[in-house]
Amino acid sequence: KLYVASQAGVHIQIIVRGVCCLIPGHKKISENIQAISIVDRYLEHERIFIFHNDGAEEIYLSSADWMHRNLSFRIETTFPVFQEELKQVIKDVVAFQLNDNVKARIINGSQTNEYKKDANVDLALRSQVETYYYFKQKADQEAKDLKKERALKLSEPKEI
Repeated sequence: KLYVASQAGVHIQIIVRGVCCLIPGHKKISENIQAISIVDRYLEHERIFIFHNDGAEEIYLSSADWMHRNLSFRIETTFPVFQEELKQVIKDVVAFQLNDNVKARIINGSQTNEYKKDANVDLALRSQVETYYYFKQKADQEAKDLKKERALKLSEPKEI
């Protein structure tokens, strides 16, 4: 179905952890498909689907690897994300991965799977490290806000 979508003009970006049987970049078959593989220190392989949907963006999370054993012999689920703040977090993490230029390899028809390098970017971006610091910064800010909130609560006049 991804090949059919590509042939219909849909632009598809795929991030996989390892093996990918789909062959992107073939003229008139999969020329609108780009795929990268990221294998790094931490085992991570979230299932995120972001659809542009003519400007009415939709984001879904899923429990299953797209493998026969999972899709045919297990109960799996896919569910939409509605909260805008969570959608933004998901898009931020996906952006880190799509822009990874340290561990990302380009999956291509020649199966050379070379590391993704951007000649216009001098800064190394390793998605797992960026994701760690992204969530660390969020956690630090939440802790700071909570501490401030508690201090304000303690300073409020008490009724006797």
